[in-house]
Amino acid sequence: MAETTAGQRRAVVVGAGIGGLAAAIALRLVGWDAMVLEQAERIEPVGAGITLFVNAQAALGVLGVLDAARAVGTAPPMANAGLREPSGRWLARVNQAAMPPLLVLHRADLHRVLLAALPEDCLRTGQRVEDVSDAAGGLLVSAGSAAGTAAHPADLVVGADGLHSLVRSRLFPGQPGPRYSGYASWRGVTAGPVPLLGGGGETWGRGQRFGLVPMADGRVYWYATGNEAEGRAFADDHAEVRRRFAGWHPPIADVIAMTPAGAVLHHEIWWLPPLPRFTAGRVALLGDAAHAMTPDLGQGACQALEDAVVLAARVGHADDVTAALASYDAQRRPRAQAVARAARRIGRVGQAHGRMAVGLRTLTMRTAPADASARMVRRLASWTPPRLT
Repeated sequence: MAETTAGQRRAVVVGAGIGGLAAAIALRLVGWDAMVLEQAERIEPVGAGITLFVNAQAALGVLGVLDAARAVGTAPPMANAGLREPSGRWLARVNQAAMPPLLVLHRADLHRVLLAALPEDCLRTGQRVEDVSDAAGGLLVSAGSAAGTAAHPADLVVGADGLHSLVRSRLFPGQPGPRYSGYASWRGVTAGPVPLLGGGGETWGRGQRFGLVPMADGRVYWYATGNEAEGRAFADDHAEVRRRFAGWHPPIADVIAMTPAGAVLHHEIWWLPPLPRFTAGRVALLGDAAHAMTPDLGQGACQALEDAVVLAARVGHADDVTAALASYDAQRRPRAQAVARAARRIGRVGQAHGRMAVGLRTLTMRTAPADASARMVRRLASWTPPRLT
């Protein structure tokens, strides 16, 4: 990595996911030298689709990459979107005029956009972080690689290393770890266009859901959930999705058939109990490392992007990094944890499987105000980003 400019402070960001890369971009915009350590040997184009709400788009605008993200994404049509039963009967329709604009793109494309905003020598792969410790005048991040173990000095360490964060375990060794939600997910992107008749949305069955999201080139990003015991694996995830959902309303069967058999991703859904704080001294957590949430509101990556921008705005030119991080914690923790709680509530309702619970859910959905979902989205995504100077 290039030499740090005289007087320039260094941040070490652990993890090269969306939140970690965004934090590095933001910190560089406020004058810090940022280095990202990633344990993977190579950055691979993984994942499926991702939906960015207006709060995430605002964060990308502050980072200077919103136009690049829009160039590879799309604002999906919502005229025929909403919530349905497996038979295709509508539970609720989206009021398109009241819905804030969304941006849908492939997660790998967003990752490439963020990587392109950083110099190549900012990212170091194959670095397995083993410890974060205080040292005279700063912090030391110990990382092992094929070349051995190295200690990286830092004035700030950002833990963006995901659900099973090592940085979090060092900061809060007594805190409970992630908890299983009781359901798993499957995700994929079709190999070619599939007509969605003007929109997407979700379909809720008994303990199972299926979501459809149109992408820029006509392909469809889809996701599905099912109540499952922890640790259950399937020999063929594509066949399992087909078995569960092929009898649901069109075009679900077509979407599954148009997805390559080896391209279906299967993950258990975990969440993180609320932490007492997101920081300790000059170490901060963001994204899943701080507030891993269920995907039921589509806000996981959105909240990580918010974290990154606020973190950089707080530490910017602050003389006291510890005090600046306390300000970051005070601003981010209440909001991120409130969003996480709301996501869990939606997940419990969506995964209901008992006849009475599903019947009550159906009645509630059908009698709710027409713009209820749009109001909820506006409330969750209502966020004004700070300036980065």
